[in-house]
Order: sequence, then structure tokens, then C-alpha cells
Amino acid sequence: MLKEKIEARIALEDGTVLKGFSFTGGGEAEGEVVFNTSLTGYQEILTDPSYHGQIVVMTYPLIGNYGINSEDSESAAAKVTGFIVKECSRKVSNWRSNKSLGSFLKENSILGIEGIDTRFLVGRIRDKGAMKAVISTSGASDKDLVEKAKKSKGVVGQDLVKDVTTEKSYFWNDSGKYKVIVLDCGVKFNILRMLAKNNCKVFVMPAGSGFEEILKQKPDAVLISNGPGDPAAVPYIVENVKGLLGKVPLFGICLGNQILGLAQGAKTYKLKFGHHGGNHPVKDLRNGRISITVQNHGFCLDADTLGQENVEITHINLNDNTVEGLRHKKIPLFAVQFHPESYPGPHDGQYLFLEFIKMIEEFKT
Repeated sequence: MLKEKIEARIALEDGTVLKGFSFTGGGEAEGEVVFNTSLTGYQEILTDPSYHGQIVVMTYPLIGNYGINSEDSESAAAKVTGFIVKECSRKVSNWRSNKSLGSFLKENSILGIEGIDTRFLVGRIRDKGAMKAVISTSGASDKDLVEKAKKSKGVVGQDLVKDVTTEKSYFWNDSGKYKVIVLDCGVKFNILRMLAKNNCKVFVMPAGSGFEEILKQKPDAVLISNGPGDPAAVPYIVENVKGLLGKVPLFGICLGNQILGLAQGAKTYKLKFGHHGGNHPVKDLRNGRISITVQNHGFCLDADTLGQENVEITHINLNDNTVEGLRHKKIPLFAVQFHPESYPGPHDGQYLFLEFIKMIEEFKT
């Protein structure tokens, strides 16, 4: 942890500028600023590929007190563009910890800022929506930083999946009753762990893999993973998924849910400030069951564009009634917008992996 404080600022595209201090050294980064309401799980949040292109603000005021360990990352490295907290803990206390939050961010070249009025910043995002932003320790004027934020790319219309997908196919584990292909749009490790736990032999393939290439592997099922950015910006994935419809059981998570919806002819739209956190109530319309879920997405399927003849909405968000799940009435396909694998967050949604296995077994027989 740095002993000397380095002044840092965040500049939003609406002209707002807030001052704080860097706890990772000098630097500058741009991205869409969003807030996460989780109390714990910052390591999993930092390493979630779905956050690629985004600056994350934590609503809980003290972050970093249990450090970083070698087991809880959800990808090989930090994926956020920047990280903002009210206070970064200087004291690390956890028997599993092997480094501090500041050290981890610095190793990954991620700019971390503290001392920002995070309550004001989160309120600003809730009122104005997620905005493009720049965080910086440079001597540039506030005006210049705001202009830089306005001119930054943001996430709308950007294919961010290509930056986080695997370059080569690989086996996550080499044994299991069911061979499941995971189309890696930015997959979290715990999705792969949950599949392996449920007797699946998991083969991970790049997001741009063609449907013929996927089917050549003779999978029992295909899972389309979570991932970052605008689902409308990855039409090549949607087209390949169309080629899988009806040929093999399909399960989509987060971005995978949106991709499966687009493959059915639906449309997506951008949420005002997205769903990011571990406390989102979701209702399963099939049985009335309510789960507390972990979520991380800024886009959503438009319910009015889902073909009701073939597609059924299975889950809704009880905060805003947005689409949280779907299934096809005629072919083996279902998806959810939240993260059933959790990590971090409640485990309420993990029953969906059992539903996936059941769908595979029914299709095989």
C-alpha cells in the first residue's frame, strides 16, 4: 500500500468532477462508471470479465479488509477498467489472504481510487444513469478530463467480448458423464466449476467459434456464458447460436440470455444504471419461487419483442419487472439473466444447473 497520497479525480461526461486519492500509484483510465451494492466479494467482482470496459464503484464504504487470496478469482486477472471505494483498508485480516487489495490492483495495472464521496457518486449515477467517465492522477484540468470522458468509447455498440474470450479451446476438466461446450464470452470460473460438479466434462471454446465447429465436437449440450458489453454488438455470436437451435440443448447465462433472446428475434435495450450486486430479488414465474440473486449487466431483453408463441418468460426482476429468464416451448433451450453460479453472492439460483442436467438427459433419451 502506498504511504504517500496521490491526488486523483473522476470526471463524468455530465461535467461532474470528484476528488480523492490513488492507492495504486499514478495513472489514467476511461470507461463506463457503474456501482455495485455487494458488501463482500470484491475479488470476484474485480476478476469478473463482464466488467471489462467499466469503472466500478462500491457502495459499501470499507473495502479490502480481508485482502486477496489465490482461490477466489473468477478469471486469470483483474478485468475492471478502474476501481473506486470510499476507503481502502490498510489492515488485512484473513487466514486465506496472501496480498492486499492495493497490491493486487497495482500488479494488474488497475487504477484504484479512495476518498471519493461514493454516496454522492452513486446517487448521481442513479439519477443520471451509467455514464462515461475518466479517472486520473494527471495534472490535466477538470474541463479537459470531462471532455476526454465525453469522447471516450463507452460500452454501447462496442464488441468487448473479443477482448476477454479465450484464444484457444481447452478442457476445463477431462471427465464427466455429459460433454458440455462452453462458448466463452467472458466466462466466470465458477460456471465451469458448477458444471464439473454436476458430472460434466467441460470443453471451453472461443466466442467466435462457428456452429459447425461446435457440433463437430459432438457435445451433449452447449452453455453460452456471461460476458461484457452490448449484446447487439456481437451479431456473429448470435448467428452461430442460431445454427445450434434445436440440434443440442442450450443454456444461457447473463449475456448468454441476451444472445439466445436475440437468436429468437428479440431486441435488447440499455438499462439506466444496470443491475450490479448480490441482492436482486427474482421471481420464477413457473412456481412462484423468489430467489435473491447476484447480477452484473447493463443491458436487458425487451419483453415486448420476445415471440410469445415459442418463447416463455420464466423469471422477472421484482425491482423493475425486467426479463430475468426465458425458455423455448418446443426445443431444449433456457436462459437466465442473473448469475446462478454466484461467487460472489447468494446460492439461491444454483438449482438451475440441475435443470440443465435434466434437460440434457431428456434430450438424450
